[in-house]
Amino acid sequence: MVVGDTLLDRDVEGVVNRLCPDSPVPVLDENTSVDRPGGAGLAALFAAGRGFEVALVTGLADDEGGARLSQLLTAAGVQVYGLPLPGATPEKIRLRTRGRVLLRHDRGGPAGPPGEPTDAVLELLADASAILVSDYGRGVARHPALRAALAATAAPIVWDPHPRGPAAVPGVRLATPNEVEARELGGVAPSGSRLTNASRSAQALRERWRAAAVAVTLGGDGALLRHAGATPLMVPAPACADGDTCGAGDRFAATATLALAEGALVSEAVQRAVAEASGYVAGGGAATAVPVMNAPPSVAGTALPPGATPPIGRIVRDGAGATAGRGTVPIAAVDWSDRIGARAAGDVIARVRAAGGTVVATGGCFDLLHAGHVATLEAARQLGDCLVVCVNSDDSVAGLKGPERPLVRHADRARLLAALGCVDAVVVFDEPTPHAALSWLRPDIWVKGGDYGTGGDGPDLPEAGILRRWGGYAVVVPYLDGRSTTRMIAAARVAGRPVGGGR
Repeated sequence: MVVGDTLLDRDVEGVVNRLCPDSPVPVLDENTSVDRPGGAGLAALFAAGRGFEVALVTGLADDEGGARLSQLLTAAGVQVYGLPLPGATPEKIRLRTRGRVLLRHDRGGPAGPPGEPTDAVLELLADASAILVSDYGRGVARHPALRAALAATAAPIVWDPHPRGPAAVPGVRLATPNEVEARELGGVAPSGSRLTNASRSAQALRERWRAAAVAVTLGGDGALLRHAGATPLMVPAPACADGDTCGAGDRFAATATLALAEGALVSEAVQRAVAEASGYVAGGGAATAVPVMNAPPSVAGTALPPGATPPIGRIVRDGAGATAGRGTVPIAAVDWSDRIGARAAGDVIARVRAAGGTVVATGGCFDLLHAGHVATLEAARQLGDCLVVCVNSDDSVAGLKGPERPLVRHADRARLLAALGCVDAVVVFDEPTPHAALSWLRPDIWVKGGDYGTGGDGPDLPEAGILRRWGGYAVVVPYLDGRSTTRMIAAARVAGRPVGGGR
């Protein structure tokens, strides 16, 4: 398990050929932009890349950045247990040219305390084989319920600290600060050689935190380990590499955690971590170690224009009230495109949760919207205070139903759904399942039509296990018999009529 703060990292690569005319600064002409999870999310990616089953407990905001992180992490095989995060997703944007960073632009604002962990999260912490706390000073490692669970677990804990973060819980197996963090957290004034300072800082921090061991990372020189005994262990790096060190500390901590999960001694874990982190930097860092994920996030769909606010609740037509849901908004205030995309969905669910309401979601292809679909959507909307519809993209539908589908492109399908009075927001996803979108939306209720199950002792809906991560649940609503897209297509073909209008 990885517990901590996840950032959205973006590397913007370009070329510099001139200076800005109104200020003596270089102008970067962008060529590529690559997104990846940062912080705890990057550590989780490293662990999953080694073939381990990895669960990540982190804060996720109700915005496009949170949706993008969920998409990237889920695609990498990480099980995301998102805690509600107030405010915006923290982003770290590096402007680069020829492999060098010109400027780093951070955004997301001050950190707010994340929401409460569910029973499923606390049970996982109790049963984990090893835990990495990847603290980036934004509040997850400070959460009282998580700290209590971490203090109670029997699993070995590696604590990767941050100067703005809290002290480690007592008894962690290994803390992994760099030398600046160790000096600040240990409260030791520098005096003497670099190794002397690292050793004194590690010992002071070990005593202050009651940690079994502290490994101070020293960049290209390796790491110094202080544990039981008077003599520290110095682990030199196998080779001095000049490269991008972004993420090297996460690689070190993740490798040490995996080694402890496999039963290694702390000294063995640190030796493996030094070798892995050195190889990571020598091999090109995040640019080569992390899969390229630079395609636009289809889960985000169409962005809202600045200042636009999507409606919550049913639409009032000609002054007539609507009965389902809590909110009403005049028809003149509605632009259907404002209901499509992660920003629209995030704004809806944030306002519903702030009011103590219930978030409902459903999903499907909705290739030819028919009365059965509408019946399911209306029934779903009556179960809560907003309804978010997750729609398979064109590529996703083709993968599930064959190259002749869909008949209607996802942009048109999303627009039709957004125009329904019972639908508050629509998001489009590329994957075969909506798991990435659900990990970010965290609906209280997930709804499918009655053709997906009959109750009794039958199997759970495929999404039920995902819902249990945050305490949600899945239900089936009655399906309007005799209506299906497949039957409509077959009947139209038999009659010789054209089908669809999107291709």
